[in-house]
Amino acid sequence: MFNAILLNRKEDGSTAAQLTQLDDAQLPADGDVTVAIDYSTINYKDGLAITGKAPVVRKWPMVPGIDGAGQVLESSHPDWKPGDAFILNGWGVGETHMGCLAQRARLKGDWLIRRPQGMSSRTAMAIGTAGYTAMLSALALREQGVEPGDGEILVTGASGGVGSVAIAILSGWGYQVVASTGKLDEADYLKALGAAEVIDRATLSAPGKPLQKERWAGVVDSVGSHTLVNAIAQVRYGGVATACGLAQGLDFPASVAPFILRGVRLIGIDSVMAPAAKRIAAWQRLASDLDPAKLDAITSEITLGDALARAPEILAGKVRGRLVVNVNA
Repeated sequence: MFNAILLNRKEDGSTAAQLTQLDDAQLPADGDVTVAIDYSTINYKDGLAITGKAPVVRKWPMVPGIDGAGQVLESSHPDWKPGDAFILNGWGVGETHMGCLAQRARLKGDWLIRRPQGMSSRTAMAIGTAGYTAMLSALALREQGVEPGDGEILVTGASGGVGSVAIAILSGWGYQVVASTGKLDEADYLKALGAAEVIDRATLSAPGKPLQKERWAGVVDSVGSHTLVNAIAQVRYGGVATACGLAQGLDFPASVAPFILRGVRLIGIDSVMAPAAKRIAAWQRLASDLDPAKLDAITSEITLGDALARAPEILAGKVRGRLVVNVNA
């Protein structure tokens, strides 16, 4: 038997979440690698699943947890053997396939990547999908030709997981980062991560003009809706915005003006189904480029039981940085 968070759908359509015990017979049959989870984490999507605030879960019952890190116990997959250290992000885990907010999971070997040498399971989950997405976003800016000398980079949702790691990465690469947040009392925290300036998210979150004063060479956005639209309206000629989240909303009430009059580029960032080569490259850069002290500063450790209470907080924007779940505590 092992501990796990289990989600069930009640008759009224709401979600019941509980900490319980499962056995291996209850793990999915369509996996070829059984793993011991050391650490997991709570991302925004996990918060939605646990609370039932959005239809994230599409198969019941479900163990949430889109991220996991630990060791392989059993494998019929040719690339994995017992004792191998792995990281799992996405692939519908915690949505259509039982996830990693548990002490054990059965996964598909094709979904796993090897944990970089010297990186612990805890560090991997302190980074998690949020940090991995932040790295994909930062690399996309580089790939699109945005250089540190080109001008300021706006990071929205700055005190959240994606935003916090993006600030640390980009400032470490020499970019001048401006952090947008609704928590102005977190300014010292954001500046310690590397933000050169902190602005109120209210300046971006309401409907605005299609074209506004040019400021940003690049944008890392995890908020969506009017915030992303206003950020794009302020991107400088030929600049780049990346979009990876929907904390404000899934809508995009925008104009084509920035794209056809300023040559602005909008790059979508997907972490869930990203190919293995892109994942491995991102994790190697995280292992080499992310300042461990800055990662520690944004990380809090909780237990599986704590995760149930913290899930609503992450949706309400009350969580700073990253929550690492020690599933064995």
